[in-house]
Amino acid sequence: MADMVTLTIDGHEVSVPKGTTILEAAKTIGQEVPHYCYHPGMSSPAMCRLCLVQVEGAPKPMPGCVTTVMEGQVVHTESEQAKANRQGVLEFYLVNHPLDCPICDMAGECDLQDYVHEEGRQHGRSVEPKRIFGRDDFGGDVLFYGDRCVMCTRCVRFMSEVEQDQRLTVVERGSRSVIDTFFEEGLEGTHWHGNIVDICPVGALVSKDFLHKARAWDLEHTPSVCTSCSQGCNIDLHTRDNLVQRLKPRENLDVNGWWMCDHGRHNYEWINQGDRIEAPLVRDEAGGTKALGWKDALGSLLERAGSLSGASVKAVASPFASNEDLGALAALVTALGGGETVFRSARAQEEVVLKGFPTLARRKDLAPNTHGATSIGMSRVGGDEATGGLDQVAAHDGIVIVLGDALSDLDASFGEKASLFVYVGTHTVAAAATADYVLPVTTFAEQEGSFTNLDGRVQRFWPALQAPGMARPAWLILGAMVAELAGSEPARSAADSFALLSSKVTAFGGMSYDDLGTRGAVVNATVSLSGD
Repeated sequence: MADMVTLTIDGHEVSVPKGTTILEAAKTIGQEVPHYCYHPGMSSPAMCRLCLVQVEGAPKPMPGCVTTVMEGQVVHTESEQAKANRQGVLEFYLVNHPLDCPICDMAGECDLQDYVHEEGRQHGRSVEPKRIFGRDDFGGDVLFYGDRCVMCTRCVRFMSEVEQDQRLTVVERGSRSVIDTFFEEGLEGTHWHGNIVDICPVGALVSKDFLHKARAWDLEHTPSVCTSCSQGCNIDLHTRDNLVQRLKPRENLDVNGWWMCDHGRHNYEWINQGDRIEAPLVRDEAGGTKALGWKDALGSLLERAGSLSGASVKAVASPFASNEDLGALAALVTALGGGETVFRSARAQEEVVLKGFPTLARRKDLAPNTHGATSIGMSRVGGDEATGGLDQVAAHDGIVIVLGDALSDLDASFGEKASLFVYVGTHTVAAAATADYVLPVTTFAEQEGSFTNLDGRVQRFWPALQAPGMARPAWLILGAMVAELAGSEPARSAADSFALLSSKVTAFGGMSYDDLGTRGAVVNATVSLSGD
């Protein structure tokens, strides 16, 4: 057990492990010491001087980000001296800082703006002309506004210490100091540079993708999980007008720390894609389709399936579907008499590892829930491009069910031999032209659910967008059919659906949404994923 140190911060007695900084110790009592250069995922240079605190007995103010606690220490973060120190530092920052808050992308989530508002001077005393650096394109997704920079060097340290790619540095000295790239070599070809925009405390570094797209205060933030690979990075979906505007990493030290890769960060436009299936479609005897309500569509489907008693089932699932969706599909296949369920997953040639945080990488498996599908008993087929492997399904003369797979490598003849072909998806696809039933479902951004990452960690996500038309979560639609066939009560919520899954699948045994929380929990059994 670590040695504990007891001290007093702002009148509160605090006990923390030896070696803890004053800044981190203050967090334990809910006191946030203002800071710029400090970040828990990098070294602390103590150069911004904004975190200066008063320590009784010390000859001068001490930087809270590097000063470690001592037994019996008495610290003041809100004393007149500490406030005066911060006020002076903030005034210094504003000497050259442009007053362009109305057009700055960081307005509304800018630390400098917040700090000055809370405790900055009412009026500046500088009369000298401001220095002007202008805008610089750093390459990749990053623009640099040197006039706004407070020289915290977070970006430089991230590239050097975490990504371990020495492309950013501080050039010149004194008031001429500015962040720049080495030899005009931009950030193209790096895989994690979007994180320097996240950690910039002001609007010096901005995303080209998000530039002037929305104001921070207009965005809704919803906790979710990145779907771009099997790492399962925790993220926030930032939405407005029922569209995803950007993705931001959400801290989880067990999965992704404070970071996410650039591919995952910018892979969201598919969520906003239009042309959605908005109502259940049923094929009539003439070969056309008609839209029905859910009650009529599912009633007709179950009646049709009942007339095929004894027909074997072959199902294709998407590894982008949630655990709850996949569990409901597996239960439906069993309720219809049993059969085989397969899935396809695209795989990259190699992983892209974040060298300074080596447990994080863009993984080879480019889907979020292959581990979940495997845990439920589904088998991977096809090549690394998520193509092929469905010959037996395509030729099947029994019941064929497809959940989420776009079947992009297959033509309109797919499923034409099936006695009953059911396509459950978000968009109309060419290979579903012969489907007897087309059922609209939600994306992960429109429903509550969970994914299981490559380490077997089950993680929740929450709905951020309103589903179009009559689209509903797959677990709700498929679960309703299972309940009707079994004469049982259907799941009314994602939590109920997960509870049903955990009662039937060993890997999830005994788990509940309460166990998962916002950080996730590891499944009870280890499932080997070949090639990972």
